Amino acid sequence: MQRLTAIVHGRVQGVYFRDYTRREAIKLQITGWVANQSNSTVKVVAEGAESALTQLLAWLHTGSPSAQVTSVDVEWSAATDEFSHFEIRW
Repeated sequence: MQRLTAIVHGRVQGVYFRDYTRREAIKLQITGWVANQSNSTVKVVAEGAESALTQLLAWLHTGSPSAQVTSVDVEWSAATDEFSHFEIRW
């Protein structure tokens, strides 16, 4: 189990990015959260199998249908197993 922390840059707020991210994470059986940040980015903290996280990361580079992702900052670490599901944080 791994942890992925990603900061997604571009037009990612106001385009249902968080909801689509939650749906994708649930489909991939990933736990964690997604939240808008005050600097117009979206932060994702996700835990799961490395293969599932790699798929989520690939998805984050495109995002929701109306999003325009310009870059994704990524940090990998060991999972902490602190999440029971994937949620949108406000």
